Formats: sequence, structure tokens, C-alpha cells
Amino acid sequence: MAYVSHLECSAGCGAGPFDPRERHHLCACGLPLLVRYDLGRVASTWDKASLVDRPPTMWRYAEMMPLLDHDKPVTLGEGFTPLFHAATLGRSLGLTSLYVKDESLNPTNSFKARGLSAAVTRAHALGAETLSVPSAGNAANAMSAYAARAGIPAKVFMPKDVKQPFIRECELYGAEVTLVDGLITDAGRVAAERGGPLGWYDVSTLKEPYRIEGKKTMAYELAEQFDWQWPDWIIYPTGGGTGMVGMWKAMAELEAIGWMPEGRRPRMVTAQATGCAPIVKAFEQGADRAEPWADAHTVADGLRVPKAIGDFLILRALRESGGRAIAVDDADMVRYMRDLGRHEGISAAPEGGAALGALHALVAEGLVKPDETVVLFNTGGALKYLDVLAPA
Repeated sequence: MAYVSHLECSAGCGAGPFDPRERHHLCACGLPLLVRYDLGRVASTWDKASLVDRPPTMWRYAEMMPLLDHDKPVTLGEGFTPLFHAATLGRSLGLTSLYVKDESLNPTNSFKARGLSAAVTRAHALGAETLSVPSAGNAANAMSAYAARAGIPAKVFMPKDVKQPFIRECELYGAEVTLVDGLITDAGRVAAERGGPLGWYDVSTLKEPYRIEGKKTMAYELAEQFDWQWPDWIIYPTGGGTGMVGMWKAMAELEAIGWMPEGRRPRMVTAQATGCAPIVKAFEQGADRAEPWADAHTVADGLRVPKAIGDFLILRALRESGGRAIAVDDADMVRYMRDLGRHEGISAAPEGGAALGALHALVAEGLVKPDETVVLFNTGGALKYLDVLAPA
């Protein structure tokens, strides 16, 4: 049974509603579209007990996923990643309830698998003949894998200085890789110039409505893994911000269907790199939108996003939750990658190190109390970043 109702503008510009059975990317106003569901019908027909016998993937939440008519997910088993109690790290910080949600155990080794599974599922259902994505690495790998699974040709555009493992993995899945001078924004421009006239289906971050739907399942899983209670804090490394936006959307949905209490959401924290921190700057300045970050640089490829199209949605989640935005320098990211490894056995990307660095800052400020429950997101694994772990 399909519960998707319509698509609507994330900024409420008045355009729409839009039909999810047709192709849509950005709203006419140039901002992201969001998937909406018939929440009253979901609340009256879907019960938590139904989850008991479902497969441990993100598609266990099918009622709140963008499946229409007789759509079948394009899946590689993504989601329902482990939530580890990081007791040793917690003790070092004076915390009793520190947890790590380890997204490195998804297919293609990162959280990007969630968003691209959902996006490719809808693209396939809509009859897309070629998929295109600009990426700093992990999204390209995920899109290439899911495109291969769906039998759709994939075109990937990445910055020329991207790490070799990301290029080789895309090629492994049969994708065509184009390297572009500049940053991910430049890759996006070239992808649009090449693919637009040819009708390629663009699965760029927040430029289509469905990657959010895959990423939001991280919050559904946290709710279920904590026995339908929220942690006090969620610390999330933020580049394009689809995960932050998606989780905040999921929390509203879970409240609306009566599965979670209203008014008790976690405080959301964005972790960025000091060499590319547009959300941190905008948050500190009280701005609703972020200015493009000049000379963006960091060892954390996923955080090297000088301008996020959904910046206003990220900032809204931070402020509505009473959260924070914190920048972490590259040296600390790498140090905290090592801490996650040697103390907890977790293979963490620099982005995961950034999340731990943000937690250190919050503890130093006295904002996180010893008995509060904190969840760090490790969004990818270390194996594609072994160069940053090499001895100096």
C-alpha cells in the first residue's frame, strides 16, 4: 500500500503540490522538494509490532518510504547499522551513555548507501535511462553500485584531487568517471552542463526529493534501537546536510503517527571542518542561509562542501533543537579517528573523527552532562582514507 501523498516545497513558496509519479527535482523557486505522506492513514494502519519480523534493512520502514504502486526497492541490504555503546571512550570523557552509530557498515562503506538506494529506486520507477551525480567520493561509489544493481548507466563527476580509492570503486561498478578541476560545486556545474541536454537523471544532494528519504531512516533506527526513546544529543558530520535534514523530518513524522512523544527531540549538533565551515559560520552569525566558503579544504572529503543547497533546513534543525554547530581542524579529526579505532574497534573516516571532536568541545564547555545519552555518527570507514593515517 502506497502512503506517499505529494511533494512540496521545503521553503513553502506556494508552488505545488507536485505529483510524485512525475519527475521532479528542485521546486520552481530553486529550493528542495520534500516527500509528504498521508500520516493519518499511516497512523491508523501501521503498528510498531509489524517491525518484529521484518528484514534488518532501512526498507523495514516501507510505509514511510517513497514506494508507489508496485515499486520494488533497489537494495543491497543497506541500513539497520549497529549502535555501539562506546563505554571506553565515554569514560575518557566522563560520560556514561556514549554511543556510536556506525554507518561504515553499509554497502559501499558509508551512509550514502541509504540515500542512493532510495533515489535510484525512484529514478528506476520513473524510467530514468542514465543517472548522474557530482560527488566528493562516497556518494559516487554508492550511486554507481545502486545504478549497477538497477541496470542503469551511471555518470560520475568528481573533483580532480579526489582520493584514488573513490575513483577505482566507481569504475568497479561500471560507472563512467569524469574528473573536474575545482570542488564538488564545480563538479555539479559540469554534470548539469553535460547531462541536462541529454536528459540524464540528476541525483545530486537535495536536488531531487528522495535521498532525504533514505537518510531519514537513521532516525527511525535510532528510535527503534533505543526502544522508542530519543537520545539527548545527536552529533552529525555535515557537508551537504541531507542526513541532518532527513533525521529532523523523520522526527516530525514519528511524532505525527504517534510513535514518539512531541517536544522531546534530541539536540542536534553539526560537525564541520575548520577549512570548510559555512554552516558553523552562519549559525554563529544568526543567519538563515550560509555564504559560500572560499578556499574550502579539509582531509574529510565529505565535509568539503562550500555551499549546501539545503543550508536553511540544516540551520532550522539546529536552532529548533537547541543544538550547536562546531568546527574541528584536520589534525584533531585524524587524532579522533585513531581514538575511535584503538578504544572501540571502529573503522572511522575523518568525518567520524570530526563528530568526536565536536563532542570534546561540548564536554569542555560543560554543555553535555555526564548522564546524558549522546549518539555520534561515524558516516564512513577508514579504508578509503588510509593516506591520512600514514606516519608524517
